[in-house]
Amino acid sequence: MNEQTGESRIRLVLLDNQALFRTSLGRLLASQSGLEVVRECSNCAEALEVLRGSPVDVVLVDFDHATEGRDGFMPAARRNGYRGRFLVVAGAADVRDSAMAIRLGASGVFLKTEPPERLVQAITFVANGAAWLDQRVIRLLAAQTVDGSLSVDDQGPASPLTDRDKKVLLGILEGLTNRRIGDELGISEGSVKASVQHLFQKAGVRTRGRLVRAALEGSLGTARARIRPPRSATAGEAPSNGDEPHST
Repeated sequence: MNEQTGESRIRLVLLDNQALFRTSLGRLLASQSGLEVVRECSNCAEALEVLRGSPVDVVLVDFDHATEGRDGFMPAARRNGYRGRFLVVAGAADVRDSAMAIRLGASGVFLKTEPPERLVQAITFVANGAAWLDQRVIRLLAAQTVDGSLSVDDQGPASPLTDRDKKVLLGILEGLTNRRIGDELGISEGSVKASVQHLFQKAGVRTRGRLVRAALEGSLGTARARIRPPRSATAGEAPSNGDEPHST
């Protein structure tokens, strides 16, 4: 059996006030060779204390705790010096709740209706610096985004998008490569790249990750996390120039 050392395991803290759910989830995650459950916490004060004294890679926090108090648990943890990641566990695919969690510092939103193996996958992506959103959530976010405009920055004016810009942006939000976007729109890969560069110029960014962030900020306010949709390119298809890998 290939057991991982403590140094290579992803160290977790669970924050949820439902004891049965928290305990069951803790046992499930502790059984995974690549994960280590540092503590199961029922309230924010307990979790903050654990984060002060133990190295933790990812905090799994339920939505109520994530938004508890003046500005939520996550900003409080940041003020106390925590530099790891947050994965919010939510009960439903709600756009406003997801946007709020992201704005407060979450690296992803995982739905309780998803299977356990997907949770392990989400934790791994978040721990490695990517972000995670359920595909139902990203579709709702994408629909709101492409119906709006792309802001150059939080204070600057919005710039309207052409129909092609919107379609290309939607493909990017869904995690498609330039080649796949071109195939779905019936245009050349070169035309897609030109639209991507046009979007970069409108948003004042140079990478897909920052473009996605700018797009979501344009319709949802000042989200502070890079959003990578949980839809990957076709197996064996490398991202095109200017593409960045997405989660799942």
